[in-house]
Amino acid sequence: MRQTLKLFAAIVLACGLGLAAGPAAAQGTATVTGVVKDMEAKPFAGATIAFKNSDTGAELSSKIGADGKYSVEGLRSGIYDITVSDPTGLPLYATKTKVESGGNLTLDLNLKDLITPEQLAERKRQAAAQQGFVKMKAAFDAGQVKVEEADKARADMLKSPADQRAAQQPKVNDLYSEALQNFQQAQQVASAKDPNMHLIYEKLGYTNEMLGHYDEAITDYQKAIELKPTVPEYYSILSLALAKTGKAADASQACDKATSLDQAKGSSCYLNVGITLYNKYQLAEAVAPLQKATELNPKSAQAWYLLGASLVATMTTKQEGEKMIPVLAPGTVEAYQKCIELDPNGPWGAQAKAGLEQLQAMGAGVDTKIKVKKGKG
Repeated sequence: MRQTLKLFAAIVLACGLGLAAGPAAAQGTATVTGVVKDMEAKPFAGATIAFKNSDTGAELSSKIGADGKYSVEGLRSGIYDITVSDPTGLPLYATKTKVESGGNLTLDLNLKDLITPEQLAERKRQAAAQQGFVKMKAAFDAGQVKVEEADKARADMLKSPADQRAAQQPKVNDLYSEALQNFQQAQQVASAKDPNMHLIYEKLGYTNEMLGHYDEAITDYQKAIELKPTVPEYYSILSLALAKTGKAADASQACDKATSLDQAKGSSCYLNVGITLYNKYQLAEAVAPLQKATELNPKSAQAWYLLGASLVATMTTKQEGEKMIPVLAPGTVEAYQKCIELDPNGPWGAQAKAGLEQLQAMGAGVDTKIKVKKGKG
């Protein structure tokens, strides 16, 4: 085998120096002919041989006949990249040669002497992976388009009067369902080691979450994190899905991780978890994440207001004579007051003022000396 390879190398070298055999000419083009044999040294019928000029990019090719013969005409002088592809289009062998214009030149290739079975198997594996990537990307892109349509339809629905939203919900769900199917297809055709897999899982999680499939969304987000544990946004979106299922402690743990990677994103994470729990009327559970949100971003009037309102839910009572006296959790009044200082003329400050007034009316022991700044106008 080694002698055969050396002999072929000598032939290729001779071709590279002139490819041989016809009369040379300074002008015009060249025609290259020859025989290509497959891995079994049989005529490689149906395969393709292509000549691409390394300088200009111009390419000419020829189908290989039943007898293994080919002919490529019109080649100008230059260095050419030569590629032999099987009938399916899979590139099997590549080399370079020099072509001088003028005359008929000959180049024979026997792949049995040029490619090992291991090399052939690897090239087929790479080709399959590339085909899988193309299919994955097409499905992923289609899912992205549907998600954008669904997000817009959902935004339009939320702008509609409340009594009209139920009629629009099926359309929104259908679009998210179509997107989910696209992302599931992308997952199925992608290679297990595809570096984009974490993005697919993130999109699977999002569409499942929008459809109310929270357990599935949590699983998808966790898989995305396993594959890409350094993305703080993944912990943030996981925390919201956990909060929507009432898993407040797990949601806060996810925000802890987001904070360790990016403090600003961690602050938003805690605030969003607090908002989610607040909207679910889990006010006592909302206190801890809202406290963390105010620690990380003490200038958020919204966080201070929601913290004060949530702390009100933890209020207890004590008996004094025949009266039941409300006992506020520590920090309740301070949270409202901080909100007012940050947003004296805004909506959050207004709600905080109303909250303080209600506590004073209840006789909750609010210090009447606390000054609430009134907005101008």
